[in-house]
Amino acid sequence: QVQLAESGGGLVQPGGSLRLSCTASGRSNAMAWFRQAPGKEREFVAALRWSDANTFYASSVKGRFTISREKGKNTVYLNLNSLKPEDTAVYYCAAISSSRPIMSTMTSAQGYEHWGQGTEVAVSS
Repeated sequence: QVQLAESGGGLVQPGGSLRLSCTASGRSNAMAWFRQAPGKEREFVAALRWSDANTFYASSVKGRFTISREKGKNTVYLNLNSLKPEDTAVYYCAAISSSRPIMSTMTSAQGYEHWGQGTEVAVSS
């Protein structure tokens, strides 16, 4: 049973940057970030497969956001650059620990077993 803890959210101006972190209480096969904006569905943002550190991104954030890992701490980070108002959302960390992570599983919320409580990112002037 993996527990996740996110941090790093806050209020930033358009064009600014943030770094989110997520630490797991145990090992995971994959870790990811999802986000949910007010009145919208939760959507995939980025994922990292632990075995080979391969990364996957939603088209809306590719080139602006970067997911990375710190192996010794069971931690993943999300660097958010060139932030836009439409990036405003609660960002959730998720993890897969008991199944083989494949692309279709890693990019869908239904594929994740464990979820953090979320950290809010607000992009506004």
